Amino acid sequence: MATPGNLYVTMQPHPGLSLDQFHEWYNNEHGPTRLRIPQIFTNGLRYRATDGKAPEFLAAYDVTDMALLETETYLTLRANRSPREAATIAQVDVARYFYDLVHVTESPLFMPIEKLTDEEASGLVAVTTEITLKETPDASALFEKWFVEEHVGFMAKIPGWLRSRLFKTSSLESGQPIKYLSFHDFAKDNDLAAAEQNAATDISWKNDDFDKSVASRNRRTYSLFYTFGPAPRDLEPLSRLPESASFTSNDGKTSTIAGPNPVISSFVTTQDSLSIPYRLEGNPSPDAPTIAFCNSLLTSLHMWDAFISILKTHRPHLRILRYDTRGRHAIPQPPVSATLDTLADDLLTVLNALRIPKLDTLVGVSMGGATALKFTLKYPSRLSKFIACDFNAASSPANTQAWKDRVAIAEQDSGNGIKSLADQTVARWFHPSSMENPDLVRTMTDMVAANDVEGFKHSCTALSDYDMKPDMPSCAVPGLFAVGEGDAKGALVNAMDGFKGLLGRNGTQLKVVPNTGHLPMFEDPKAFWGAVQDFL
Repeated sequence: MATPGNLYVTMQPHPGLSLDQFHEWYNNEHGPTRLRIPQIFTNGLRYRATDGKAPEFLAAYDVTDMALLETETYLTLRANRSPREAATIAQVDVARYFYDLVHVTESPLFMPIEKLTDEEASGLVAVTTEITLKETPDASALFEKWFVEEHVGFMAKIPGWLRSRLFKTSSLESGQPIKYLSFHDFAKDNDLAAAEQNAATDISWKNDDFDKSVASRNRRTYSLFYTFGPAPRDLEPLSRLPESASFTSNDGKTSTIAGPNPVISSFVTTQDSLSIPYRLEGNPSPDAPTIAFCNSLLTSLHMWDAFISILKTHRPHLRILRYDTRGRHAIPQPPVSATLDTLADDLLTVLNALRIPKLDTLVGVSMGGATALKFTLKYPSRLSKFIACDFNAASSPANTQAWKDRVAIAEQDSGNGIKSLADQTVARWFHPSSMENPDLVRTMTDMVAANDVEGFKHSCTALSDYDMKPDMPSCAVPGLFAVGEGDAKGALVNAMDGFKGLLGRNGTQLKVVPNTGHLPMFEDPKAFWGAVQDFL
């Protein structure tokens, strides 16, 4: 039978350790690594003391079953610490406690903190008390009786109360004296101060059971300031650190660039164990509005590089998220063919992992354009507006067959046919004027040729058997369509002009980018910026 509990960690950085370094390490390396094991940790919360006492910082992780903290899955995290983590921990006084859950009572208003947005969660109050019992045989029984029958009711009457829990030293820590930890959650607005004053003069909150069982207690008050997700996202401390504080994880899957233009590159894992790389940059404020980009099939998140350089200059208030679409890299086994719903859900997984409740803007091109529209129709509350480029609102049998033919090319010569497909694809995508730029052609050809062949085979299926036209009139999210003038020799301009009127009540605009083909933001980023800047 599972024994839920809590990993309770108090921390006090040494005076010589920069708080930015301390927070950047903990928020972008230590915490997310643990939240990537959801079978063990359901959340990770960071608090800062409000009582003026040390240790100043607390991290609390709810654990599904305390026995899992003795498994290799968890122990490996500690054994494989990065050099950066080892060096940072050496500059922090750390105390770790394992607690088994004994009792919980929740207000009808309580919601799991990890389900709240950062804005909703920030500032929630925690009152914790470590209790040492008297050395009497019935101390534990008396204390638990008092807590459940008396104390919870007393705390629940305080305005702002949300939850009370009682923990005791975990059975994992055999040989350690049993201590109890009470953990009370309160809303930001509460009457704790008045209740504390009353408790100092009116001791009716205690009774004989309390007096007979409790030897000492240490009460602390904290304010919540950070909630972990399973992916690093904290650009703010990174932006204040020197470039020398940049970091690459042992496995190479996570890296940061410190300095005034901070970047976090890492990954999110989907429910079917697909690893989706992402890149987060731009405005480092956690409150900055976020714009996200969906790539076309066969390309990587770097297809947006030149355009994002322009965007950073003209829209410095935006935080910028890019990610590699499903199928770009190796895919889980056995492979499952993707649909547009799959791709929309992948984006939702990325946003949830990064705790982004709502995008300012979503921009997508080709398969990414179809994904952007599908995401908008399926999850309209998660974005304010979108731009969909060079895509079709519905698939056609001819297009489905074309993708099958392209897969056949890619699979030739033991999968090396992807290089032949890359040459053909770029020639089909690019406007004739773009083909005259050898560096542009080479960059895109290499990007396409680096795609995983099996991933391509099982992701291009998303462009088959779909029709979003019936749902477009009900779309209440503002959108803009854009297309390269020469895409499909002009045929896509006509196609998108034909369905632009279906979006919402009044349709939307179609911006045509001159002298570009299927990827106008890559072929001529300045011209693409000119087409979309007013909407952004």
